Amino acid sequence: MSSKLISPYHGHVMATSPKQTYPTLYLWAFLLSFFVYMTSTPAAAQPQTDAFLEKLLRKYPERFDKILADPVRYDVQILYTKIDRNKKNEPSFTTYRYHVDPSRYFYPASTVKLPAVLLALEKLNKLNVPGLDKYAPMLTEAARPEQTAALEDTTAENGLPSVAHYARKILLVSDNDAFNRLYEFIGQQAFNDSMQAKGYTNTRITHRLQLPMSTENNRYTNPVRFVKDGEVLYEQPMMQSSKTYVATEPILRGKGYMRGETLVNEPFDFREKNFFALEDQHELMKAIMFPESVEPRRRFNLKEDDYEFMYRYMSQLPIETSYPEHYSEDYHDSYGKFLLFGASKRRAPRHIRSFNKVGDAYGYLLDNAYIVDFERGIEFLLTAVIYCNEDQILNDDHYEYESVGLPFMADLGKTIFEYEVQRKRRGRPDLSRYEVEYDK
Repeated sequence: MSSKLISPYHGHVMATSPKQTYPTLYLWAFLLSFFVYMTSTPAAAQPQTDAFLEKLLRKYPERFDKILADPVRYDVQILYTKIDRNKKNEPSFTTYRYHVDPSRYFYPASTVKLPAVLLALEKLNKLNVPGLDKYAPMLTEAARPEQTAALEDTTAENGLPSVAHYARKILLVSDNDAFNRLYEFIGQQAFNDSMQAKGYTNTRITHRLQLPMSTENNRYTNPVRFVKDGEVLYEQPMMQSSKTYVATEPILRGKGYMRGETLVNEPFDFREKNFFALEDQHELMKAIMFPESVEPRRRFNLKEDDYEFMYRYMSQLPIETSYPEHYSEDYHDSYGKFLLFGASKRRAPRHIRSFNKVGDAYGYLLDNAYIVDFERGIEFLLTAVIYCNEDQILNDDHYEYESVGLPFMADLGKTIFEYEVQRKRRGRPDLSRYEVEYDK
């Protein structure tokens, strides 16, 4: 489309006085058309900040002064939702934002795995095939040279992969291969189209994780079979996305990046990478924990057993897990629980549970959580992202997660939790829906 400004007077005869000159006439026409253009063009999105949340953070300069002094440098965004319930235990929500900009790109890392679990469960329910459920053995084949098969899983109790076991590994320790297998089962196009249809419009899932696979190859997803007692319950051929999900413009971050052992002295372009805006993440968590409180299109087609499964493994700690068995030895309580717990290696109180999904990659650190204290009757939603990359070099694994990111997440969770402890409520909420039994 031409960028020229068109005079609104074009095609009309205008009366002029003998003293009026053509330059003056053209100047007025230009100014008026420029005014029309500017007032009809949407302004660029501005970060949203609510005074309440900013004031709360500024009460603790020892925790947040460094971050609040330069939120752009740290790419920080925060969403906090206060929850109140009436006498019928029906929740109402008040959401506060700090520097939230849905158009501002950050790399979502492993947070994209949470919608993968939901969409995989939803797909099984929509297929509605007798005997086909999340526990049915799921065998993944390879149909292209860059694809790999998955016909067994030695970490599962029966030695076989399944949607349920992949979901456990995602929710407990953020397993990358488990995400890739669910991505292959869902299909790239179905993944993106489903999220868009549900209203998560600032979400773009383009690739598997931790695999050197091109954008084109990520459009193809492996053949999958579900087999039980020798019977094929469902068979899905290799799928190819008819669409390409990449940003239309470059998304440049940093001042350099590592390509193998070589430093490339130019910004890294994220246009072909996944995107999952913070507001979409926050709303997704609300849809999981409060499905009756979101509009129908935002919900996922899950059974009551699916919700119980999600609540169990979103909040279960690795040490409470039977399979994979090694989780009880290799992972401390706060592993994957950044908000409130940060980098602490201490035993987490069992009456406080975080139903969440974290992520960390390329210097971005994230947590998307619904946090509950069953003893005090406290509940809230909290989602945050911070950028921890002082040298602005990407892919060098030199990020300030331990010194900047995790302390920030712990302090943020602590600040909101402390506020929740002292604030007045209409009544004590009934949180029994979220009290689930753990593996051990």
